[in-house]
Amino acid sequence: MSKNFDNFMRSGWNFTESEITLKNKFQLINMMLLTNIFGLMVGISVNYIKHIQGLIPYEILILIITFIMLHSLRRSRTFIYIAIQVISFQYILLFSLLIYIGDPSDMKHVWIYAYPLILLNLQSNKQSLFWMIVFIFVLAIAPIQPFIDIQYSGFQIFYMLIVLFIVAIVTYFYQLKMIEANSIIANQRLDIERKYQELSKKDSMLTAQSKQAVMGEMMSMIAHQWRQPLSTVTLNISNIQFKKMLGQELSDEDLNKALSEISDTVVYLSDTVDDFQTFFHPKKEKGVSEIHELLQKAVNFVLPRTKESKIEITVNKYVEIEVVTYINELVQIVLNILNNAIDALESSNKEQAKIIIYVELKGEYIYISIVDNANGIPNDIIDNVFNPYFSTKGKNGTGLGLYMSQMLAQKQFDGEITFTSSSLGTHFLVKIKKDVSS
Repeated sequence: MSKNFDNFMRSGWNFTESEITLKNKFQLINMMLLTNIFGLMVGISVNYIKHIQGLIPYEILILIITFIMLHSLRRSRTFIYIAIQVISFQYILLFSLLIYIGDPSDMKHVWIYAYPLILLNLQSNKQSLFWMIVFIFVLAIAPIQPFIDIQYSGFQIFYMLIVLFIVAIVTYFYQLKMIEANSIIANQRLDIERKYQELSKKDSMLTAQSKQAVMGEMMSMIAHQWRQPLSTVTLNISNIQFKKMLGQELSDEDLNKALSEISDTVVYLSDTVDDFQTFFHPKKEKGVSEIHELLQKAVNFVLPRTKESKIEITVNKYVEIEVVTYINELVQIVLNILNNAIDALESSNKEQAKIIIYVELKGEYIYISIVDNANGIPNDIIDNVFNPYFSTKGKNGTGLGLYMSQMLAQKQFDGEITFTSSSLGTHFLVKIKKDVSS
């Protein structure tokens, strides 16, 4: 119902944001035409009942013109400029007739005080001044013109003109304040849009820097992942070459064993490439997966680091939880937290360094817990953990990992990342929607 009414008030036209003034004029004119129709129908009915026949033909004529304007506004947007002039003249004619033909006892002359409101909301200041001068002139000559014998005295006309002038002045200054307020609002809107563009640009820059930082970390992980397999391939090839150089006979069994190990290693390297290629896929696509499998994928990326640093990392699975999520983005969040936990454990020198990961399902959200037993986050930096460019790694850190993880959690997953920390370790809690498409 309200949608249909709004469409009617706009005469069925759609307007852009830059056409807001034109849209307001359409709405105002349609409202005026509707109230005009209602007022004229009431006036015709009252005049008929009271046997005031003189005004009825003029009111019927204005009623017909009003219906024609309603129709024309829906045929062409440019007709609004004609409609504004017609309405301005129409009200001059109607209000003048109230004085020339009406009787003071009917009190219909009070309608003339609405004219300044009508003019200043439709016309420019210069056009409003022109129409007001015309209207005042028509009223002023009413007592002295020789054609129609009016019922109003010269004093009554003068009194009405004084009140009309005061209403016009008050309305004019109110209109100026409205224009000033609209100008301030428009400037503030432009300022907000400019700041939004700046923030969007900054956000894009931070995202790009974060991706570069993640890529650097991933290259380091690739190096860890490939170092031992490549050493295995090199060792097998060297053994074959060494035996050949020494003239030793190479049995088919030894050759097949060496080639089999090389083949298995190459397959492993190929699978690793596939994993990293999937992670760096540029498209942000939703996928259906079991949450623990995703977490294990993130863990697999850091396994070489944890083995090298003798850190035990465990994914506890209590129940299967299927999620519809942005897989790469979720892996990135978990990786950022895991890398920070590994850094903390490496600097803590714990003999039994551990990272435990587990998941809980609560309603439409899942909560991923990543718990380490390092020494916790120092109190003097605990409030800066999610700030951009804040890092405790010196030149080796960008300070964007946790910041971007929080942004991803909020924007992509409708969630958040929180944490608690003590001397016994740190517990990061990642809250995300179970189904990002809902």
